[in-house]
Amino acid sequence: MAEKMNISDELLASMEQAVGIAEGTVNPGRSWMPPKINVADIRKRTGLSQVHFAARYGFSAAAVRDWEQKRRTPEKAARTLLMLIDQEPQAVERVLVGT
Repeated sequence: MAEKMNISDELLASMEQAVGIAEGTVNPGRSWMPPKINVADIRKRTGLSQVHFAARYGFSAAAVRDWEQKRRTPEKAARTLLMLIDQEPQAVERVLVGT
């Protein structure tokens, strides 16, 4: 039977693993990178202006403009949300209406 770790041992092991991942000596257990996306195409399919798209989905208008002009790339979480907006807009709307 495996020995049970106490919380401080678990935290220390987690910190050591995080350092190893950051240094590239340990592979993360799971890693996912959303694909590159075309923000302008996604926004245009919604029929919204940059300002209204940003306001509806919680982005800054400047970020949407920069993404569309390829000056910046959306972070992982933003890309994930943008993919949901593109592929499952009704689901996103249901969530937003509930807030």
